[in-house]
Amino acid sequence: MTRGERAYYQQRAPEYDDFYLGTGQFAARERPGWHQELEALQSLVSSIRAEAVLDVACGTGFLTRHLRGRVMGVDQSRAMLNIARSRLRRGAVAQADAFCLPFRSGAFDCLVAGHFYGHLTEPERARFLVEARRVAARLLIIDAALRDGVAPEQVQQRVLNDGSQHAVYKRYFTAEQLARELGSGAVLYGGHWFVAVMA
Repeated sequence: MTRGERAYYQQRAPEYDDFYLGTGQFAARERPGWHQELEALQSLVSSIRAEAVLDVACGTGFLTRHLRGRVMGVDQSRAMLNIARSRLRRGAVAQADAFCLPFRSGAFDCLVAGHFYGHLTEPERARFLVEARRVAARLLIIDAALRDGVAPEQVQQRVLNDGSQHAVYKRYFTAEQLARELGSGAVLYGGHWFVAVMA
């Protein structure tokens, strides 16, 4: 993730949840079945049984708040963490680098990463998976589903509410593709909008 992409997420924090809620710039988008899939995804997240869970790139905590057990959310953006902190009544948050997590090996039963993995280049993916597997026994990766008419890999020009434009690298996956890429992954969800794999 580039310095520019990090700045983008810091700046995007106040409007980040518009993506999930279908508000703001997302209000005009036609996303049939989106809210039903989002509810299914939230139910999936809340069904994960683990004593200690680490959510990497937790953002505003929109999905993190549904996790059970002892939850730690980390993100590189302080603005995102300020919002997440207000949502996690049973958990804690900390600013951290996903490629160099400040936790001992095996500290967590499960590591969750929602809509983070798909922003990583190939070398970054390899580094992240090594670090994720160092700190957690299981990995739950949630990301955007590959759909007809969508290029599987692209650099998107994203516009924030203030009109600023940002280049963001993004990949989309079928559930089976993501499972193969993670190695011995089990597909937990494969929808039109979201995929989730436990590895």
